[in-house]
Amino acid sequence: MVLSSILSDVAIPEDLSLSDFIFNKLDEYGTRVALVDGPSGRSYRYSEIKTLSRCIGSGLTQHGFRQGDVVCIVSSNLPEYVLALYGVVCIGGKVTTANPLYTEGELIKQLEDCKASFIITQSAVLPKVTDVAIKCSSVKKVFTFDKATGHTSLDELMRYNEKACPKTVHVDPINDEVLIPYSSGTTGLPKGVMLTHHNLISNTLVRQHPGVSYAPVPDDCTIAVLPMYHIYGIMAYMINGLYRGQKIVTMPRFNLEMLLSLIEKHKCTYLSIVPPIAVLMAKHPSVSKYDLSSLRLVGCGAAPLLEHLSKQLSKRLNIPPIRQGYGLTETSPATHGSPYSGWKDGSIGILLPNTQCKVVEPETEKELGVNEDGELWIKGPQVMKGYLNKPEETAKVIDREGFFHTGDIGHYDEEGHFYIVDRLKELIKYKGYQVAPAELENLLLSHPKVADAAVIGIPDEAAGEIPKAFVVIKPNETVSAENVLNFIEKKVSPQKRLRGGVQFIKQIPKSPSGKILRRILRSKYLEIQKKSKL
Repeated sequence: MVLSSILSDVAIPEDLSLSDFIFNKLDEYGTRVALVDGPSGRSYRYSEIKTLSRCIGSGLTQHGFRQGDVVCIVSSNLPEYVLALYGVVCIGGKVTTANPLYTEGELIKQLEDCKASFIITQSAVLPKVTDVAIKCSSVKKVFTFDKATGHTSLDELMRYNEKACPKTVHVDPINDEVLIPYSSGTTGLPKGVMLTHHNLISNTLVRQHPGVSYAPVPDDCTIAVLPMYHIYGIMAYMINGLYRGQKIVTMPRFNLEMLLSLIEKHKCTYLSIVPPIAVLMAKHPSVSKYDLSSLRLVGCGAAPLLEHLSKQLSKRLNIPPIRQGYGLTETSPATHGSPYSGWKDGSIGILLPNTQCKVVEPETEKELGVNEDGELWIKGPQVMKGYLNKPEETAKVIDREGFFHTGDIGHYDEEGHFYIVDRLKELIKYKGYQVAPAELENLLLSHPKVADAAVIGIPDEAAGEIPKAFVVIKPNETVSAENVLNFIEKKVSPQKRLRGGVQFIKQIPKSPSGKILRRILRSKYLEIQKKSKL
């Protein structure tokens, strides 16, 4: 059966661009501090955001930007990240975000796929980004957040005349994409996810429902510990955080001591984290050295948080139970959230307003009932437009009724609370980051001595999952696991490294159609682990 949210629907405008939606809200917060750089204290007020964003938009236009162009932001967290994003959006542009630790090859694939015209980056990765830009024919210019010889800085863009920025940019909020993050989806290689203005506005508004959200207060503050290039960070800080009037304190990279000191210094009230950070905060002795009493609530997402860790953390911080939620890049991201009252341990919460879900038996597509495990299919205004340049891949995951097939296995109880129990899809979640097995397998197959390969995720308490490779060596060849590990490490960003190791086997188990049977490999791994503990 199709379940609708137990919460009342919320009104969602269909005629606003994302920038207008946010800019219209900023006036409510006046001179309240909006963005703060954690290490330096550099800050911007709400009253400055619209003007500075429009100045950046004006500067980009003077440098050849045209409506519909794609700008790739390659950077760690900075207050100016937010200004850059809205500078692009307010002139009708599209933003794609990339991990600054990506290799040249990873960046080139993304830039070529979305045909990015401009890049905004930071000096720390400028040499790599410059080399990549030369190799990508679509890239016209590289800007920098900080000053760098030969490149226009964001500070220079902010000095352009706001009045030169187009006053009115006509977009179709429902059909025009504004954000193109990359996701591996349920299977395969990373794909551009086309999120529209309406998608992101919808997700913001459904999350404001009092049934799943606390009322904003003037001293609301959050620490931007999640990366702003990830959909979780984009929504938590740059959209939802601004809409709610929070003071957003940015961290350039994760460091536990810095996080704790910033919570204490800025009297942080709300924190969005992922399970690996929750593990550290629940167990690390340094937590006791800081005054974290300002924290009222902690939300955790991107991957499941074990029940005992959730209880341990909430007890240590003396706060209500950790709020969990569920979503995907393809759903902008949130579809479920813990109700403001009536938490259930281990649950991802209830359906957000305006959202429908059904649990389906994957093989027969039979709709299942209460407490029956099946694949979650989601329908709502937050579901993506589709995968960029991949209509066939889109058709595989969004059916004719508009339901997105998540690839996650779960069930709901009598009161409409949902639980995730397994993963149908192949995606590996390392510290909340997506790792596509197919991408690693393709790299392994490029090794001159490898005949075949398969990659799975194996459990890891600190990271959630880590990638492990099963490798078949070509006849009459010899190669060490260390050699294979080093081969891959040089080609991928840190989260994609084969931290679970390399295991050599005679044959990769496959179905008659040639699909890798990962469940058999997982069973083999778990069997070996079980025997080793006996």
